[in-house]
Amino acid sequence: MFTSSAHAPLAKSLLTFSLPRVISVKNYRTNNPAVHSNTGGIIKTIISLTAVILLAGILSCTTQTAPDPYASPAPAVHTINTSFSRIVIIRLKYGTDLLAGLRQAIQEEKIKNAVILSGMGSLTQYNVHTVANKTFPVEGLSMKDDTPEDLLAVNGYIMDGRVHCHITFTDEKRALGGHLDPGTKAFTFAIFTLGVLDEPVNLKRIDDYTWH
Repeated sequence: MFTSSAHAPLAKSLLTFSLPRVISVKNYRTNNPAVHSNTGGIIKTIISLTAVILLAGILSCTTQTAPDPYASPAPAVHTINTSFSRIVIIRLKYGTDLLAGLRQAIQEEKIKNAVILSGMGSLTQYNVHTVANKTFPVEGLSMKDDTPEDLLAVNGYIMDGRVHCHITFTDEKRALGGHLDPGTKAFTFAIFTLGVLDEPVNLKRIDDYTWH
């Protein structure tokens, strides 16, 4: 590549170049076109590598993982801004288990996160539970019976495909309510209205009682 012995030191420096040596090459005076050609190529390579490094730095800054909104401890007030993408109405016929029917509909409709806006109907039997204490860990009180009931109200959330539903029901003497459990079955019908939330939305811990 270098035919003149006078250029031997320069050839050695180019073969084992470092940034200071390359800069010194830029000011080297010679009439040999091969030297000018290699010097220009090395400088272009350095510029290209510098551009790649700068671009990688920019991308790493813009693709950093967002902080976990559910990091402990929980704030006293936590808000989530989102909107509905669609409304889904679900009807369950006589004898259908309410919780199993909700889960089936959510799977068929590919619902990940939603708000249970309302519900109504009647029941042939119910199975719910409520909280039974005021200190952690939480204790539950189960209530179940096979008496006929009017289903007055339904509310709750679908969080990452998981159902957390509460119901209120009544007979001619009293009204009861609680967390919906398997074994609550429709009589005449049971209807639910779900507001499906725009994605992405993170509801994974809003009902986690250990997040406090």
